[in-house]
Amino acid sequence: MNIIVHKLADVASDTIGDGTRIWQYVVVLPGARIGANCSICSQVFIENDVVIGDRVTIKCGVQLWDGMRVGNDVFIGPNATFTNDLFPRSKKFPDKYLETTLEDGASIGAGAVILPGLTIGQEALVGAGATVIRSVPPRAIVVGNPARIIGYTDTEKQSASTLAHTTQAGQPGSSGVLQSIVSGVTLHKFPFISDMRGNLSVGEFEQTMPFIPKRYFLVFDVPSAETRGEHAHYRCKQFLICVRGRCSVVADDGRNREEFMLNKPDIGLYLPPMTWGIQYMYSADAMLLVFASEHYDKSDYIRDYAEFLGLVGERR
Repeated sequence: MNIIVHKLADVASDTIGDGTRIWQYVVVLPGARIGANCSICSQVFIENDVVIGDRVTIKCGVQLWDGMRVGNDVFIGPNATFTNDLFPRSKKFPDKYLETTLEDGASIGAGAVILPGLTIGQEALVGAGATVIRSVPPRAIVVGNPARIIGYTDTEKQSASTLAHTTQAGQPGSSGVLQSIVSGVTLHKFPFISDMRGNLSVGEFEQTMPFIPKRYFLVFDVPSAETRGEHAHYRCKQFLICVRGRCSVVADDGRNREEFMLNKPDIGLYLPPMTWGIQYMYSADAMLLVFASEHYDKSDYIRDYAEFLGLVGERR
């Protein structure tokens, strides 16, 4: 096997994949499992109950404790810190340490702190110095202390201003529809009539709006750090209008993702069934109005992103 272990490393595990390189002053305990084509840089410590996938890069000064599960193609920056016990006490050991999972393609920035028992989702990015106290969704970008979502990777962005240019140069009372790169998703501009007595915007179901709703709900008073949605529906269609303030909506069909800033009451977003939807970056005054084509049915929700990807893959 083509494994390179520096002469100043202390490697007791014999479960190491082909092509992996382990540099000086690395300590690997006997129970650890390391995949192929990994790069373990200087002064890394890897405990027994640790599983590392293929093509993982671990930079200097990182310790991986019992309970760490690292997927394929993960990057861990220098001096990132992981923990496995919420209530540590000297010489007192839990029956089982909490598992922390870094899913495939995740990246952890330098000096980030990850609390125990969390999952960093597929292709998520944790910024340098972030303190992560909750699990991070797939492809989310998080920064700060405590870490909060500021965006999503590989996501195109649209805004109301883009749509305005497609509708008679944004003339008063004009309307229009912009097709998204996400299958079936459309951004709608409704007529907007400005008047000294007050402004008005109007839409008509099944004409300027794609369906007749059976239900509506309002989302408001959302703390700016919170993320809502994070699910898809088997049958339910949704139409979103931010009637006050602003919020961002990410739509995902399993292949393409696009982010929309809803910041005008005459702009609406249509999400067809089998579209993964996320709402985040709410302004303090935001009020999101959502029309739904179906009555509430908890069995209509898909809340696991991996399950969603499997379902849309089957339908193709």
